[in-house]
Amino acid sequence: MLTVPLACDGCGQPASPEHIARRLQRLEWTSRYRPVHMATLLLGGFSPLADADFLYSGKFEGEAGRLLDAVGIAPAGKTPETVLSEFQRGGFFLTHLLECPLESGQAGPLVCESLLAKRISPVLTRIRRSLKPKRVILISESLAPLVAGLSSAELGCPVILDRGQPFGLDSADVGQAVKHLHSALAAPIAPK
Repeated sequence: MLTVPLACDGCGQPASPEHIARRLQRLEWTSRYRPVHMATLLLGGFSPLADADFLYSGKFEGEAGRLLDAVGIAPAGKTPETVLSEFQRGGFFLTHLLECPLESGQAGPLVCESLLAKRISPVLTRIRRSLKPKRVILISESLAPLVAGLSSAELGCPVILDRGQPFGLDSADVGQAVKHLHSALAAPIAPK
């Protein structure tokens, strides 16, 4: 009997048992540090492949390290729980349009853009109904083709961009992206 894997609810990709187990682990890590009152939702394109790069794993490498640098939290000498609690108390929450990493074989700009486009509607609904942030900041260059749709969506809060584009924490010029994001985060949050 041939079994066809179901699509994952967090990314739309085919979901093997390993994929589901990894998703559940990441959901567990993330849910501990979701702020009650969300000031800033940081939205990336794809969840990082390595757990060490996934902010809520508590390793703070790659994307996680760049993000902490941008929000002004230095993890040196602190426990992961302390760092993540600071992030939470700051009203920050990180999520991705695709909450899971890309499965092998899912590379290529057209495939990536297609996967992201399919996730817009459920993510926008989640932002409006559940997360309810005071602002959304796009942090991934992979979201560039979707800027118009994300910016024009009625989220109940502004979508913050870097000169009309997402802050490229996944770009070649990550230093500038971190600096620009740090400046944007320092700006007061506009009332709704």
